[in-house]
Amino acid sequence: MKYEVWNVGKYDPARLRELCAAGYSPLTAAVLCSRGFDTPAKAQEYLAADKPMCDPFTMLDMDKVTARLRLALTRGETIAVFGDHDVDGITSTCLLTDLLRSLGARVIPYIPERLEEGYGLNELAIRGLLAQGVRLIVTVDCGITANVEAALCRDLGIDLVITDHHECKEALPDAVGVIDPHRRDETYPHKTLAGVGVAFKLAEALTRDPEGMLDRYSDLVCLGTVADVVPLQGENRTIVVNGLKKLSTRPRVGIRALLEECGCLEQPVTASLIGYTLAPRLNAAGRMGDVSVALELLLENDAERAAKLARRLCEMNVERQTVESAIYQDAVSRLPDRSSRPAAIVLADEQWHQGVVGIVASRLAEEYGCPTFLICLDGDKGKASSRSYGGFNLFGALTELSPHLENFGGHELAAGFTISRDRIDGFRQEMLRLADAHRALGESRTVLNVDCAVTAEQLSIKNVDALEELEPCGCNCPKPVFALRGVQIEQLSAVGGGKHLRLRLRQNGTILQSIFFSASAARLGIAEGDVIDVAFTPSVNEYRGMRNVQLGLTDLRPGTAAPGDELTQYSLFHNGKLPDAQMTRATPCRRDFVALWKYMQAHAQNGTLEETLTSLAKNAARAAGLTCSVLRTGVCLDIFEELDLIAAERNGERFRIRLRDNGKKVDLDSSRIFAGLKQIQIGSNHNGR
Repeated sequence: MKYEVWNVGKYDPARLRELCAAGYSPLTAAVLCSRGFDTPAKAQEYLAADKPMCDPFTMLDMDKVTARLRLALTRGETIAVFGDHDVDGITSTCLLTDLLRSLGARVIPYIPERLEEGYGLNELAIRGLLAQGVRLIVTVDCGITANVEAALCRDLGIDLVITDHHECKEALPDAVGVIDPHRRDETYPHKTLAGVGVAFKLAEALTRDPEGMLDRYSDLVCLGTVADVVPLQGENRTIVVNGLKKLSTRPRVGIRALLEECGCLEQPVTASLIGYTLAPRLNAAGRMGDVSVALELLLENDAERAAKLARRLCEMNVERQTVESAIYQDAVSRLPDRSSRPAAIVLADEQWHQGVVGIVASRLAEEYGCPTFLICLDGDKGKASSRSYGGFNLFGALTELSPHLENFGGHELAAGFTISRDRIDGFRQEMLRLADAHRALGESRTVLNVDCAVTAEQLSIKNVDALEELEPCGCNCPKPVFALRGVQIEQLSAVGGGKHLRLRLRQNGTILQSIFFSASAARLGIAEGDVIDVAFTPSVNEYRGMRNVQLGLTDLRPGTAAPGDELTQYSLFHNGKLPDAQMTRATPCRRDFVALWKYMQAHAQNGTLEETLTSLAKNAARAAGLTCSVLRTGVCLDIFEELDLIAAERNGERFRIRLRDNGKKVDLDSSRIFAGLKQIQIGSNHNGR
C-alpha cells in the first residue's frame, strides 16, 4: 500500500437524489455530497465561475500604487518589473510588462538567475537596475519579506512597489505601497490569489477595465494560478475557467508555439495539461539557469521566433530531466533498499544542480516514505532543498535545528536552507533524531482522501464523461478519487519498459482496465487471481475510435473480501483480545513456520527484512505453494519473536524484522503462545465431538 490509511467519504442517499434531480450526474453528485456540498445551492457556490470580480481598489495600498505608476507614466520614467523564476513569477512579470508597455512606459522586466542571485530582491540586481536609469521597481510574486532591500532602495533614491501573495512578516517593507492579500490588516475577501492574480488586480486598477483585462490576460493568469497550486475557488476559479477557454481557442503567439512543440495544439487545454505539460517546460528555464527563454516566449509576437524559443524550452526540459535522473540515481545508490524505510534522508554532493534537487527530494520522500534533504555543496557551503512526508513539519524541524544553519525558509511541506559543510553531519544526526521521534509517535501515517466507494457498474462512459462538471480541478477542488472494493485481478502486465503496471480487473462480471504508474507487481506484492481494493481516478481513453473507461490507480490494498478481515483478527490476537472461538483459525501448522522462515532468510538484506504483513503472508505462501493466511503469518512472527529468533518493529501493518542468527535450534513446543493455541484447539475439537 502506498497510503497507510484511506479516508473514504460517505453521503446521504437522499442528498444524492436531490443533486441528481438538479441536473448533476450520479458520480458528480456523489463527489459533491461526500465533500459536503450536498445541496444544489452549495454545489453551485463551490463550482461557480461567473461571479463578478471584486473591486481592486478595496485592496490596501492599491490607490497609492496606481497613483505612483501613473506619475511614472506621465514623467516617462524607466520602470523595472521584478519577478520570480517559477511560472507564477514569469507570468506575473510578462503581464505587468506587457500592460505598462502598452500604456507607453519604458519597462525592464527582470527575473534574478536562480543559481547566481537566488530568490527575490537583492543588492546586486538593485544596483544594476539603478545603473540602467530605473527609479521605480515593482515586484511581482516576491518582495514581501525584503525589508533590508527596501531600505537599500530608499537610500539609493529608488521608489519600491511590492505586489506579492506570500505570508508577511510582522513588519512590512518600507515601500510606496505593499499589495498582498495576506497582510494582517487586509480585508480583501480572496486571500488565495497567486502572485499573477495580484498583478492582474493591479492591471484592473490601472485601466479600470476589468472585463477587458480578463479577456486580455486570463491566459497568463490561468497559467500562473494553476502552476502555483492555489485553491481554484472564488476569483481564481473565474480566472482559470476564462483562461482555459482562451488557451484552447485563441492562445497568444508564444503559448501557441509551446502547445505545438508539445504536440498539444489540437486538444483542449485543461488544468492537468498545464500542470503536467506546460508548467514543467516553463519552469525548466528557471531551473536550468536561463529564465529569459520563458520570459521572451510569453512576450514574443513573432511566430517564427516563438517557435525557436518553444523548441529551446522543450530542450531545456529534456536537459532538466536528464540532470534530475542522474541526481536521483546517484542518491539512490547511497541509500538502502526501499524495503528499509529510513527515518529521514540527508545527502550532500558537489555535483548536484541546485535548480533540480527539489524535484528529486520530492520523489525520494515519496518512494522511501520519509522527509528528504538534498544539499548542493559549493566550497565550504551547501544549499539544500527539502520535502516532507507523513505530516513531518519541515519548518518546525529546521527552526529547532537552526543553530546548525546559516539561514532557512519555507513551510511545513517544503523548505530550503544554507549550511556550512562542517555542520552537515551534526545536522543529519539531529534530523534523524527528530524524524525518529515523529515516527515513534505514530503520526507519520500517510492518508489518502477518497471521495466515496462505487461499484464497477457505476463507471459507465456516460457517468465518467460527466465528471467534467467538476472541472477545472486543482487545489481545493481535486480530481475525484473513488474506491472499488473486492475486485479480482484477471491479468497483470508491465508496460513502459517495465516502469508501469497495467491491470485487468473484474467485479461482478464487469471488466475494467487500469494503469498504475511507477509500480510493479513484485513491489506491490500482488498476483493474478488476487482480490484487492483499489483507489483511482477514472477517465475515458480513446484509441482508434474506440472509447473505454480506464482507472488511473492511486493505491491498492488487500481486498476486504479476502485478507482484510484477517488484519483486524491478527491485531486482536496480538493484543490478547481475539475470542477463543476464532483461535483455531490463528493456529499455524509446522509448514507455515518453515515456509515463513525460509522466505525471510532468502529475502532479508543484511539480516533485515521490511514488508507489510499482507505482502509477507502472500509472498511466503506463494514461494512454498501454500494457502495464504495473514492471521497465521502474524502469529508465526509473534512466536518467532517470543523464541528470540527475530526482533520485530511494527508500524501499522508494516513490519521491520531483524533475524537473529544465533545458530541454536529452537523447539516450537517451548513457545507459550503456540502451546496455548494448541490447547484451545484440543478443547475445541473435544467440544465438537
